[in-house]
Amino acid sequence: MNHTPSTAPAGIVHLGLGAFFRAHGAIYVAQAMQASGGDWGIIGVSLQSPGTRDRLAPQGWAYTALELGPKGETPQVVTILRDVLVAPENPQAVLDAMAAPSVQIVSLTVTEKGYCHEPSTGRLNADHPDIRHDRASGLPKSAPGFLVRALQARRAAGLKPFTVLCCDNLPENGRVVRGVVLDLARLIDPALAEWIAAEGAFPSTMVDRIVPATTPADLDRLEALTGLRDEAPVMHEPFRQWVIEDRFCAGRPDLGAVGAQMVADVTPFEHMKLRMLNGTHSSLAYLGYLAGHETIADTMADPVLAGYVTRLWRDEIIPALTPPEGVDLAGYAEALRDRYANPAIRHRTWQIAMDGSQKLPQRILGTIAEGRAAGRPVAGLTLAVAAWMRYASGRGLDGAPIDVRDPLAAHLAAAWDDDPGRAVAAFLSLAQIFPPALRDDRGFARDLETALRALAARGARGAVEAL
Repeated sequence: MNHTPSTAPAGIVHLGLGAFFRAHGAIYVAQAMQASGGDWGIIGVSLQSPGTRDRLAPQGWAYTALELGPKGETPQVVTILRDVLVAPENPQAVLDAMAAPSVQIVSLTVTEKGYCHEPSTGRLNADHPDIRHDRASGLPKSAPGFLVRALQARRAAGLKPFTVLCCDNLPENGRVVRGVVLDLARLIDPALAEWIAAEGAFPSTMVDRIVPATTPADLDRLEALTGLRDEAPVMHEPFRQWVIEDRFCAGRPDLGAVGAQMVADVTPFEHMKLRMLNGTHSSLAYLGYLAGHETIADTMADPVLAGYVTRLWRDEIIPALTPPEGVDLAGYAEALRDRYANPAIRHRTWQIAMDGSQKLPQRILGTIAEGRAAGRPVAGLTLAVAAWMRYASGRGLDGAPIDVRDPLAAHLAAAWDDDPGRAVAAFLSLAQIFPPALRDDRGFARDLETALRALAARGARGAVEAL
């Protein structure tokens, strides 16, 4: 496929141009431009490697988004990208793009670990190697570093700041990103931090769409479907949701015209999604992986694990939530069950299991801490934490090696011990993961030990059945 990109100035720079944003936010922006106009082309930035750029460049930055419905597949060509930059190759080019007067939004999907923060506190990790580098150098490596240095350049040029629009699965993601940006800015120039705090905007968002990894077989299947070869397509489910706090310091696309929910407070939506979707997705990923299931759909086809996730929603997660206005949480759970079971979505348990040390605090541990404080049952989520511990050890229940992808992988492997009591003590000592309410809860420690023993004795399915 080939496309000649528009020469109109871009209005958005997106840091972390992975499959999710191309299957979600980029499509919303493209549709908003079609509906209401505006120069909202997107310059994508790869913060790590040139692979995405190299696949998209020969196609003029165009790509196919293939909707995977239970009854068929529907392709659409997305032409919203104007350029893709690779930060390690030329960080100054990224800063120049972000500092351009036409840019009014910088959005991000850099995953939880990309913010160089402590998940348990939300504060900047000032000792992170990339942050130490970015404090000393005007050519940054980290996402917070690019945000701060680009805002510094805009201030020096007499420009207004851009709106920072986080699209990652973090609770109160706008507040978290604002905090790490201001923390870093204070270390570089306190006056810059004051200007960002007074003039900038960091709306929180909630994003939702399942986007499985694209495989070589997907490329061949798409070519057979469309007659065109696309080396950079994205796969996605039919469902999508984007809830955005309507707090921008500059212009924005008319996202509400194409289905985004512009709200005053995103918190009830994000708690619902992080705990009901992301929390159960992670729980199913760890237990499903240990039970030998390759995908979430395979896991949901196992009646034991399908029944497990139903109990999680009903007994442990929904009782801890305040529903957003007009939302029926039981109905939301039913819709999630259907989405998980969609056989067209090959979302691998191993893929979802990545970066568990960054994901568990907001997806699972908060619900456990609140449930224990309120005297509610949390045995199912506790079993999920035990399954994560076993997964993070680097060895499955059958002794087979696991390729653990996690920024704390070495610490997690070192914390593992075949004695459940010693393993629990070591894991709970990881203050960057577990909040004080759980680190100091002896009852929780005993329950984790029990869950680990059940996994070892009964296997993943057997431990679920024994709940």
